[in-house]
Amino acid sequence: MPAYPSTVEFVAPDNIRVQIVRSKKRRKTISSQWRDNKLVVQVPAALDEKSERGFVDEMLKKYRQGQQKRELGQSDSVLEKRAKELDRFYFDDLADPTSVRWVTNQNKRWGSASYRERTIRLSSKLQHMPAWVRDYVLVHELAHLAAPKAGHGPEFQRLLNRFQRRAEADLYLEAFNAGYNLYAAELGQGPNLLDGFGDDEQS
Repeated sequence: MPAYPSTVEFVAPDNIRVQIVRSKKRRKTISSQWRDNKLVVQVPAALDEKSERGFVDEMLKKYRQGQQKRELGQSDSVLEKRAKELDRFYFDDLADPTSVRWVTNQNKRWGSASYRERTIRLSSKLQHMPAWVRDYVLVHELAHLAAPKAGHGPEFQRLLNRFQRRAEADLYLEAFNAGYNLYAAELGQGPNLLDGFGDDEQS
């Protein structure tokens, strides 16, 4: 493959957009990153076509493997397994949820729990946050199942205080809310997205 043009774009068979950036400054190193909805692979401009293609294929392979791991980590089955682990650790299996799922239509709350159906739903926006923040939201909803009549009162607060990083997680979520609502306000949309936990479903 010739050294020029300096950039080439194509679409892989599985619809991954790829941009090859050939740099004269690079001598040996190859790097890749996901940017602007495409895999950008930076290679030395002096590479021959066969070597360049081999490196690009290797970067695509690594990206696909990472994507599979990310999707698996965000599956409902993994979320439900984690909820059961947290229930056992914090509540001795008292919450005992029957179903724990991600949802994309929950725009006002991080999570919700139904004690009659013993189900938990978490906003998919949490998938992009640190694991300990997701754990905190799960523990919050599990506490509602463990103490269904407590609302957000003292008994519920005692249960939730078992989560060691509660104060830190509250600050993280509050900061996220403030930043998101500020961004929405700049777009003229107002604070119409996540604004906290709210009241969990009780029927």
